[in-house]
Amino acid sequence: MSSALTDHFPCPIVQAPMAGGVSVPRLAAAVCEAGGLGFLAAGYKTADGMYQEIKQLRGLTSRPFGVNLFMPQPETADPAAVDAYAHQLAGEAGWYETELGDRDSGRDDGYDTKLAVLLDNPVPVVSFHFGVPSRETIDSLHRVGTFTLVTATTAEEARAVERSGADAVIAQGVEAGGHQGTHRDLPEADGSGIGLLSLVTQVREAVSLPVIAAGGIMRGAQIAAALAAGADAAQLGTAFLATSESGAHTLHKQALTNPLFVRTELTRAFSGRPARGLVNRFLREHGPYAPAAYPEVHHLTSPLRKAAAKAGDAQGMALWAGQGHRMARELPAGQLVEVLMAELAAAGTALSGRVAGGAGR
Repeated sequence: MSSALTDHFPCPIVQAPMAGGVSVPRLAAAVCEAGGLGFLAAGYKTADGMYQEIKQLRGLTSRPFGVNLFMPQPETADPAAVDAYAHQLAGEAGWYETELGDRDSGRDDGYDTKLAVLLDNPVPVVSFHFGVPSRETIDSLHRVGTFTLVTATTAEEARAVERSGADAVIAQGVEAGGHQGTHRDLPEADGSGIGLLSLVTQVREAVSLPVIAAGGIMRGAQIAAALAAGADAAQLGTAFLATSESGAHTLHKQALTNPLFVRTELTRAFSGRPARGLVNRFLREHGPYAPAAYPEVHHLTSPLRKAAAKAGDAQGMALWAGQGHRMARELPAGQLVEVLMAELAAAGTALSGRVAGGAGR
């Protein structure tokens, strides 16, 4: 790995920050203690909620960890399209005996306040999703000793990350579960995402920053493939979602390997932004009609998703998952890191053997 990354975690494994209550302190701590980089997800939390989780995590580990922020989003949604989608969701609200959420609950996810907290109480690593922070923001984090990461889904976006002064880029392939971290939400680009290995190679050739590969990685051999393609480390989300320390709902964990859920799709159904989840009833019925309207749609559907979870109905939940979800393993997070590292070592040995054998022919 790049020495800049090695200073923060010896194993080339990053636990992806999964918003919505999945990336809890106990999960991040377990990954950190095993030698990886654990992450807290500040998305959808208040600034104080984020701060309290940071305090809790610091009580569980002395190792470096990260906090992820969502970038504020521009106002691009068509109000008429949001109205039409809200009308379509009225039946869901009746079914779950709840109200639709307030679409105007906020666009910036408390970004400035959270950033102020992280500057006053610095953490080792901060990452950004849904865009690139300003050079001033990156510089301010550097002044307090924070290492910075930014997600990119194309080589062009990676160049923007490098121009911002960030320390490393997270190359997120289309296989990744949850939200795609595109810098701009362009409906015309739906379905045009780049596969991880191709993306890592393109990003590696486009920028000189360390690269963290993210998207569908569930096994150590896949980490080895990403490293061979030019990555310095790998970020895994779905693999950690099934661990005992994960804060994911039990139904969500079970759905990863439930034969009822056979595939994933990118959808705007739950949030108004492309995100990969297991195909269930809600996604099938509403995905084709969901507008490009984030976070308005997220706010609208939030009570529906909570009511579905409370009712034990996985068909109405946002079951975020990457394409490798069927390979999920119900292991403690620390043990999963150990298994992944053993698989990575075995893959490296096997590859060396094949290369040596080929050279000897």
